[in-house]
Amino acid sequence: MDEQRPGGSEHVPGTGHVSDVVGPGATGASAANGDGDPLVIRDAATGAAVPDAFQRLWNPHRMAYIDAGREGKGRGHDDDCPFCEAPHKSDEDALIVARGEHAYVLLNLFPYNNGHLLVCPYRHVPLYDEATPEELREIGELTQTAMRVLRAVSHCDGFNIGMNQGEVAGAGVAAHLHQHIVPRWQSDANFFPIIARTKSLSQLLGESRRLIAEGWPSDH
Repeated sequence: MDEQRPGGSEHVPGTGHVSDVVGPGATGASAANGDGDPLVIRDAATGAAVPDAFQRLWNPHRMAYIDAGREGKGRGHDDDCPFCEAPHKSDEDALIVARGEHAYVLLNLFPYNNGHLLVCPYRHVPLYDEATPEELREIGELTQTAMRVLRAVSHCDGFNIGMNQGEVAGAGVAAHLHQHIVPRWQSDANFFPIIARTKSLSQLLGESRRLIAEGWPSDH
């Protein structure tokens, strides 16, 4: 059996090699390298006490969204679908910017960019080819209006518009049809999302909702 020796070497399970460990009895150079800590690991394979070059941006609030997905919430049940619940709340609480007869528009709670909108039918239907002609017509009209409003209030340079159909295609709420409208700017693509897996958003959701709702034409 391998045993850790103070100031000596320790076998690293699963790696097939030995790492240097500063232990309780270490002296001299080993103790200096350990900065006086009783146990400082100096081999990256052992993990815990080894610093690295990454910064950490803690987002514990995301766990609520992750747990909801694990539990199937919003993925097939009318009573826990966020897009079925939203119309029953106030516009401010649900982040709704416009309501139509068959569909409505709200901000994405987890936006890819400032002003990221979703157009949803009120009816709990999962796929585009299951929507009625009336629903499809209004989704299209609301999408056009949303583009015009976003262009006016945020001066965006372009859009990404599309739908993910089914969980396998990446739909976060696969059971309720929704179309994404993501405004784009020439300067919005940088290293941050690629290297740091983090998106910088310069405007609060409530402020985005207010500006878009105020810019929405009254006859729509």
